Amino acid sequence: MSSKGESLSGSDLMRWVDTADGHIVRFLNRWSVPALRIALGVVYVWFGALKLAPDLSPAEDLVRATVPFLPGRVFLPVLAAWEITIGLGFLSGRALRLTILLLLLQMPGTMAPIFLLPDRVFTAFPYGLTLEGQYIVKNLVLIGAALVVGATVRRDRSRSRTPAGVAGGRPEPGAPEP
Repeated sequence: MSSKGESLSGSDLMRWVDTADGHIVRFLNRWSVPALRIALGVVYVWFGALKLAPDLSPAEDLVRATVPFLPGRVFLPVLAAWEITIGLGFLSGRALRLTILLLLLQMPGTMAPIFLLPDRVFTAFPYGLTLEGQYIVKNLVLIGAALVVGATVRRDRSRSRTPAGVAGGRPEPGAPEP
């Protein structure tokens, strides 16, 4: 409705929807990756901290069973410190390349139970996952999120070195042709 009590025409409504959509997309472009980075940091600090307290981490038994040749009293605190370091890297936004490298180096170990302990991961191979299996498979989301964050590490630097209206060497949507 306009201020005079008139109804919106179809084209007015479409312009309003398009404008609202533009605002939403700009908001998401600005805040989605930082939110993803912070969420990764919180998850890693939290899960790492749980491994520091005996019998508090739901993954403790699975970790011990996956690497029985490593003493848990030594390995779990090292793994906890590794995860907390990853989390702090994401939370701080500093050294993201190193942070993502640490995450990617950790992932084969987190996926190992799929191959080493299938009886702990599957109720019915290959689709039925136990709770531990679901805990492991969710790491695919963490990998994907880390890749998204990693894709932005050069964004600020590339924008400062390119002409106005160009990001990373490509024209931004809606920018005039150079």
